[in-house]
Amino acid sequence: MRARKVIVIGAGPAGMMAAGAAAENGADVILIEKNSKVGRKLRITGKGRCNITNYCDNDEFIRHLTSNSRFMYSAINRFSCYDTVAFFNDLGLETKVERGSRVFPASDKASDVVDAFCRYITSAGVKIKTAEVKSLIIEDGSIKGVRLADEELLADCVIIACGGLSYPGTGSTGDGYTFAKAAGHTITPILPSLVPLVCDDPACGELQGLALKNIRISVTDNYSKKEIYTDFGEMLFTHFGVSGPVILSAGAHMRNMSVERYTVSIDLKPALDEETLDKRILRDFSKFSNKDLSNSLYELLPKSLIPVILRRADIDGHTKCNAVTAVQRNRLLKAIKRFDLLIHGFRPIDEAIVTCGGVDVKEVNPKTMESKLMKGLYFAGEVLDLDAYTGGFNLQIAYSTGRLAGESAAKMD
Repeated sequence: MRARKVIVIGAGPAGMMAAGAAAENGADVILIEKNSKVGRKLRITGKGRCNITNYCDNDEFIRHLTSNSRFMYSAINRFSCYDTVAFFNDLGLETKVERGSRVFPASDKASDVVDAFCRYITSAGVKIKTAEVKSLIIEDGSIKGVRLADEELLADCVIIACGGLSYPGTGSTGDGYTFAKAAGHTITPILPSLVPLVCDDPACGELQGLALKNIRISVTDNYSKKEIYTDFGEMLFTHFGVSGPVILSAGAHMRNMSVERYTVSIDLKPALDEETLDKRILRDFSKFSNKDLSNSLYELLPKSLIPVILRRADIDGHTKCNAVTAVQRNRLLKAIKRFDLLIHGFRPIDEAIVTCGGVDVKEVNPKTMESKLMKGLYFAGEVLDLDAYTGGFNLQIAYSTGRLAGESAAKMD
């Protein structure tokens, strides 16, 4: 019996996992990548460190998905976060677990993750071809292969794993959506996810470069007046607004973004309730009683944040600590516990870590990743309408769907 011929489009994490899994299961696999090197986007993830996955169980993983979580049950049960760590360890990549159960290579080098993947697909016998796929070959309602610029490659199955629209410089230019549409698939609206937020408040530019740790944010939908998200962790002020882990995750909840629809409220001292914070402020005022207020809060707040907070509290920074009234002190407390930023919008989609939207998962078999509309066509990774919070969960989607697609394509009836 001849080996099944499988073509995988895209050599990112989903594509490399799919190609290796198909080859391990006896398929004759060609992995097509239009960049000169595989794993180009993977090399820059996590600021070059690569948050490989999250060391959590399947239930916890599912809770961190922001769309179509039920679709992922079969894939994550087949290849879990723990399986991912074991997979890379078996390939000789040492890993470590950091805050929030985030898994990184022990070397802190994303390139080592790519090198491990290269060892995997090479040992599995995957053939790598540098070329750009122009279209799918479709005949009689089924996949027959792909067309390149100067040749056609025939196959029993094709796995589309060429990413979304985030980081287009790495090759994620939406080709997968074009191929899926040609095969009759619906593409849900494409939006940025895990993307920095634009805020016109002058405080953001004034605080540019300031990183805050151990803060809590809450996001309010100003249309419904409801709080839609809370998180604890780190964030960053930028020239255009705000970024950082908690901000990126918050953006995944801001559906139907419009100017000033959402407010991000920052609690700068979440470990202290208002009563405890008031006592802390009084203690500092007593310690620095004859000093200007602007020079007396450095033990409580970052230096660059002090004038912004005082301005928001409507207190002159030259006011002596022993002259601050109870009303002013209360305004100061409120400004620290609720630093509101009215959000203008998202940064461009090409700055998003992942894409929200994609191939409608209702048209894909969750147990195999095969198209319900076209025999022999499979999907894996970001091209699907699946996304999650930061913390390694989006890469895990790529591994799990890639693994399942590769195994299924190799064993296709």
